Amino acid sequence: MSDLPRKAVTRTAKLAALPLGFAGRATWGLGKRIGGKSAELVGRELQQRTAEQLFKVLGELKGGAMKFGQAMSVFESALPEEVAGPYRAALTKLQEAAPPMPTRTVHSVLAERLGEDWHDLFLEFEDKPAAAASIGQVHRAVWHDGREVAVKVQYPGAGEALLSDLNQLSRFARLLGPLIPGMDIKPLIAELRDRVSEELDYALEAQAQRAHAEEFADDPDVLVPAVVHQCEQVLVTEWIDGIPLSEVITDGTQEQRDRAGQLLARFLFSGPSRTGLLHADPHPGNFRLLPDDPEDAEDAGGSGGKGGWRLGVLDFGTVDRLPGGLPPTIGDSLRMTLDGDAEAVYDLLREEGFVKESIELDPDAVLDYLLPIIEPAQADEFTFTRGWMRSQAARIADPRSPAHQLGKQLNLPPAYLLIHRVTLSTIGVLCQLGATVRLRDELEEWLPGFVLAEDETLAEEDSAAGA
Repeated sequence: MSDLPRKAVTRTAKLAALPLGFAGRATWGLGKRIGGKSAELVGRELQQRTAEQLFKVLGELKGGAMKFGQAMSVFESALPEEVAGPYRAALTKLQEAAPPMPTRTVHSVLAERLGEDWHDLFLEFEDKPAAAASIGQVHRAVWHDGREVAVKVQYPGAGEALLSDLNQLSRFARLLGPLIPGMDIKPLIAELRDRVSEELDYALEAQAQRAHAEEFADDPDVLVPAVVHQCEQVLVTEWIDGIPLSEVITDGTQEQRDRAGQLLARFLFSGPSRTGLLHADPHPGNFRLLPDDPEDAEDAGGSGGKGGWRLGVLDFGTVDRLPGGLPPTIGDSLRMTLDGDAEAVYDLLREEGFVKESIELDPDAVLDYLLPIIEPAQADEFTFTRGWMRSQAARIADPRSPAHQLGKQLNLPPAYLLIHRVTLSTIGVLCQLGATVRLRDELEEWLPGFVLAEDETLAEEDSAAGA
């Protein structure tokens, strides 16, 4: 189906069929095993068939279903390798493409929002979409002043579809849980649902993109396309070329992977400090790697020319507003954990609501739980790998492990929910890239509280001496 299915009954039927399909394949797998095929081989076939159905439906439906699939796709690196293989290709497809809506629908939206003479605003307009995402699709065009632009057109009925999908998905979140070990699916779906209205509002998106474009206008490392025009259901921005991060993940050189990883970490931690906003949709479809010298654009498949690579950042529909930048609590707790100060870390987590008042935990056990997770911040440089991500997921997901038992007792305050998801998602992308990153450099530069100011250091030394 090429158009966005708008009738709730159609969408609900497609989504409701998913758990039945999972159950049917489990029965099919049992029959195969009785027939003599090995459990491992049957397991892989089951995973592959499950992946094919799940992501086919999510991609067709666009809306909240596809949004959920994209949000999950960055956690693919947490899956065991024998399971991850069948999912990887399907997940990557969701990061870059979805079935397009018909040309007549696109023209109808443009006529309604830009006027019947909308063609006069463009010197050229490509009817075939360059990209399709969860709530809209992008067309390449040339604006009337000669600038190459990306025209994002929102699907009619996108808001209704988003809410319908996410409500339906939440009903069988338990069945989707095993897709990503150690991750609670329900809060992810709830949070995506809570942010629907923001994502549908292209005026808010344009405002966030303008703020980033102005701040990063002269940045040598990050490029944010300028907003050209915005109205309800239509957003026109400058076009940027480059290699989608999903392609760097599958085919990039190690130099490209490392550079993309470094810049992704830099953008994650510097953005809130510089703009008061956190880009909150860090899946690979929203980033491009491009030569920092436009004259080297045709060399985009090679070394990136003389100057190296820049990170192009797209889609500011989901942002977290952080007027003071990232909360200093994050930097403080990271610093104290690295210093091995278990009591101070525990007191801070309790004060901020990460440990509820009704619960008593062993501070040293909390420190032991946190240290492996923040390992990338300890070294001068750290290589993010799928193996490392899987080890963390397994440690936290295994019901028999102390880490799992302790993790269940920790609480995530609402103010930190989106920051937590964005950070985890970014780490997931870094592991997909297999990038070696100087993360500590970015934390020292941009994360409030991670490095004590000189007067704070002196005060701490005086306090220790007095004790």
